[in-house]
Amino acid sequence: MREVIAIADCSGGGPAGPPLVFWAGRFVREACGVFGVFGVPAAARLTYLGLYALQHRGQESSGMVVGDGRRWRHHVGMGLVDQVYDPAALLQWEGDLAIGHNRYSTSGTSSLENAQPVFLERGSVPLALCHNGNLLNPEALAPGLPPGTSDTRALAEALAVNAEDWEIHLLDTLARIEGAYSLLIL
Repeated sequence: MREVIAIADCSGGGPAGPPLVFWAGRFVREACGVFGVFGVPAAARLTYLGLYALQHRGQESSGMVVGDGRRWRHHVGMGLVDQVYDPAALLQWEGDLAIGHNRYSTSGTSSLENAQPVFLERGSVPLALCHNGNLLNPEALAPGLPPGTSDTRALAEALAVNAEDWEIHLLDTLARIEGAYSLLIL
């Protein structure tokens, strides 16, 4: 059975969050867009289309991680979706799993280092993470990171440990987070 999972987060920023947009008689806040697929051949192409459809949620940077559970490809770039990816090259990116992100920063600097997904290879299992929202205590999750580090990077660093039981480690880490957020994790 093939499944497609697509997620677009609709949380707003805080007082320092994204600008207000007036739509349908009310003010709406725009923030990052996240998209993910599972069990779909050519997942990179579908993720590209999903990110393109979510371009209105973030124009700073875009990125995706594509894989098959054994091999992974990580690609991030500054700019709009059609500036970051070559659609023809996406056809060569093999895998039936993918997560992607369009960034509108609410924490951390606007830089390639803070583009998402964050991809860390520590130990035998890599971690890919997309995040939207605002974490109020990133320094408590991963102390010692340099100023300007995004809250997403702090969360990824906290999760990227070789825990004996990763599911329990994930739940323990999530229980320590203060704020509102959505996550995609591979």
